[in-house]
Amino acid sequence: MLPPTNEAPPPVAIEVAGLDVRYGSTVALENVDFTLGAGQLCGLVGVNGSGKSTLFKALMGLVSPTSGSVRLFGLTPARARKSGRISYVPQSEAVDWTFPVSVRDVVMMGRYGYMGRSRRPSAADRAAVGEALERVDLGALSSRQIGELSGGQRKRAFVARGIAQDADLMLLDEPFAGVDVGSERLISEQLELLRAGGRTILMSTHDLAGVPRLCTHALLLHRRVLAAGAPHDVLTDANLALAFGGEPREEAR
Repeated sequence: MLPPTNEAPPPVAIEVAGLDVRYGSTVALENVDFTLGAGQLCGLVGVNGSGKSTLFKALMGLVSPTSGSVRLFGLTPARARKSGRISYVPQSEAVDWTFPVSVRDVVMMGRYGYMGRSRRPSAADRAAVGEALERVDLGALSSRQIGELSGGQRKRAFVARGIAQDADLMLLDEPFAGVDVGSERLISEQLELLRAGGRTILMSTHDLAGVPRLCTHALLLHRRVLAAGAPHDVLTDANLALAFGGEPREEAR
């Protein structure tokens, strides 16, 4: 028998219980249950239309569940967002790249929760933004209009915004979609550093081969949770066949 320990268990970052989300008669999520401990990096895997984006919206409190509950560090999504504990990196397709803001302006948006109503950045805000830009190798491009960047650079700018926000939980929607190899490697390195520093990260991805290399956990979703746990236990041929149909090995390429 192991000796007793006084160490407290790691806090639960995400706790979802019995979550149903419907859009009219369409079932987007059904009886979703999962927990994710603090300091973990979890790959969210599923086909298009499996409910990944809806799950992100539920975690951020942007859709109302039909039933069930969501808690982030024990808080409702609304309270977690208000307290600045969540940051979000959207898919590129969800952003208006013609908006006249610079790369630095985009990253500075991650500091709004630390500013007063005037939205006037302090020295600490400027320092945090500068450090975040350097971490994603965009310091030299900080004055560019955000739409002038390449796809990989744009994604890195939004990762920098999440870094500058210094939130406990980072949600990333397809961070590697459409990015160059260099940007993918740089983003991966930063996600590993963030997790090592205690951040909790949930990212949706179609890169099945990359999940075991980068992630501590995996969550396989098809309206409901098909499997959750260590990547090698989740991304089995049998589980992938349930999620994707056909030959799962084709999806892993």
